Amino acid sequence: MPRPDNLRSEEPAQATPEAELQEAQPADAQPADAQPLAEEPAAQAPAADPAPLTYGLAGPYLAGRIAAVESDFQAAARYFKQAVAHDPGDRYLQDSALVAMISAGQMEAALELTQQLTQDQQTGTDLAGLLLRADMAKNEDWDGLLALIHADNPDAEAEPRPGNLLDGMLAAWAKLGAGDATEALADLEKLRTTPGAAGMLDYQLAMARAVVGDFEGAEELLDTGAEGGHLMAYVARAQVLAQLDRPDEALASLAEVPGGDAEPPVMALRSALEAGEDVTFDVVRSPRDGIAQVFLTFASALATSPEPEPLALIHARLASWVAPDMGDARLVTAQILQMHSQYDLAEAEFDALRRLGQVRPVAELSRIDALARAGRPDEAEKAALALTAAYPDLAAAWIAQGDLLRQQDKFAAAVPAYDKALSLIGEDDADALWFPLYARGIALERSGQFERAEADLRAALEIRPEQPSLLNYLGYSWIDRNENLEEGLSLIQKAVELAPDDGYIQDSLAWAYYRLGRYQEAVAPMEQAARSMSSDPLINDHLGDIYWKVGRKREAEVQWRRALSLEPTETDNDVDPDRIRAKLDRGLDAVMAEEGGDGAPADYSPASAQDEGDTDGAETQSE
Repeated sequence: MPRPDNLRSEEPAQATPEAELQEAQPADAQPADAQPLAEEPAAQAPAADPAPLTYGLAGPYLAGRIAAVESDFQAAARYFKQAVAHDPGDRYLQDSALVAMISAGQMEAALELTQQLTQDQQTGTDLAGLLLRADMAKNEDWDGLLALIHADNPDAEAEPRPGNLLDGMLAAWAKLGAGDATEALADLEKLRTTPGAAGMLDYQLAMARAVVGDFEGAEELLDTGAEGGHLMAYVARAQVLAQLDRPDEALASLAEVPGGDAEPPVMALRSALEAGEDVTFDVVRSPRDGIAQVFLTFASALATSPEPEPLALIHARLASWVAPDMGDARLVTAQILQMHSQYDLAEAEFDALRRLGQVRPVAELSRIDALARAGRPDEAEKAALALTAAYPDLAAAWIAQGDLLRQQDKFAAAVPAYDKALSLIGEDDADALWFPLYARGIALERSGQFERAEADLRAALEIRPEQPSLLNYLGYSWIDRNENLEEGLSLIQKAVELAPDDGYIQDSLAWAYYRLGRYQEAVAPMEQAARSMSSDPLINDHLGDIYWKVGRKREAEVQWRRALSLEPTETDNDVDPDRIRAKLDRGLDAVMAEEGGDGAPADYSPASAQDEGDTDGAETQSE
């Protein structure tokens, strides 16, 4: 049967790093039981194995480049530090080392390198200057920060050069820290005229006004939409309204927060307002928090651009370093690390969130996903169980639990989790319903309950009639059961039209033709699948079977041998090396006769559904 083992939840916003990053979150309000991290070093993953011994400059430089391309930031940092030791004056090597070290969370080591490199130079690289700015903000050295900005903008009379939005915002907050609130607010007002930056600057100006006690001015900006729809901005506006003795409006603002009933900062503030308790403004508590917010805003913008910038992680790390107890900075850092497949480093950031007492559902959902992708299913399952216990009415938590069980082939156990999720989602919320219906359909089909599975898959298809993996799964399920053959083939053909470059779906079409005995028609899509996924052993095994059936027996043997030589992939559970060896020894016809079947293993699952979930999420989110 088709089996998307890696199909992942496509619940909006909560389960996907990209959706959360689009919020460009400001800092979390601090719960009473939060443990400050200000005296702790940046969270880091366990130390990796020592780098192999290399000699000269070329070795560490090339090794660093390879590690950087693979986003192995810890290894890249080690190698580039070796390279810098060989050639301390090379600015490219300096920047490469700093990028890797900051990305790995080695902030103090990066600062030490920066200070070493700038001892005999008036200035270092641009990145070194950015790190020095963050260090001065972290230590609240406002005069030093303003002097550094002025040194880089000597013709601007202590103002950043035109177009340097980041320095302008940093300088404004530094002036506020130095006690010049009037000039700081005036500078932010000027920056509001920067094309394309009005929303960002409105929010920064609102936070600055709130910090100096001008809550009327802050509310005026937030009321015009400066909050941009992200979570903590709703909290900020509610806190500002509370300072203005307008609790009813504050509660109304919180009622507009999407999913607010499962967000601890919203829940805590709502409870305080309803109880008539005093509410303080603590979203941004100081100019240092304001500068961390600036870095976080840039990180979020860079991470969600059409072509995400490597500097996104740099800015997120700087935000966390300047304000270690800013929960959203930790969360954004973790999510960007997940995008780079650095799951252990991401887990270190989630650990920091837990120590802060800022375990939000969105953070835990991201953490569960990171643990699963890092090959730590037991920890992921434990985290999912804890989340469903803490938030039993959160559908996304039950979907995450079901996904984990399904991805471990615990199909029957996954069904109740999806049952619970679906019971929590309103029948009119089609966008939220289709994925758990699809996932439960897979779990039911794989656990031998095809009638229920078919009903779920049909229902999901009514909601998403052009979802390629869903079309593919239902279509092949019918063909495999020798039911609705023409309709099944039509669904798969439509899936191919919608996703022609998906090698897995091409494999499914080819295997459907194979199961229908239309071997010649199976050749072209199977060859296309092999071209796009040449290192997948199952794809090569299938191509060998099809070649055999059309009389290309020598080529079939080549493909089978290739399948045996390849490293296992996520489809390796369906590759039987002994069966392939038997085909090489006696031929496919003899093996089929011995099995009494049609050439597919009894528990066959085409590669077509193995990996679809990872590619569908972004597409679905954008619909």
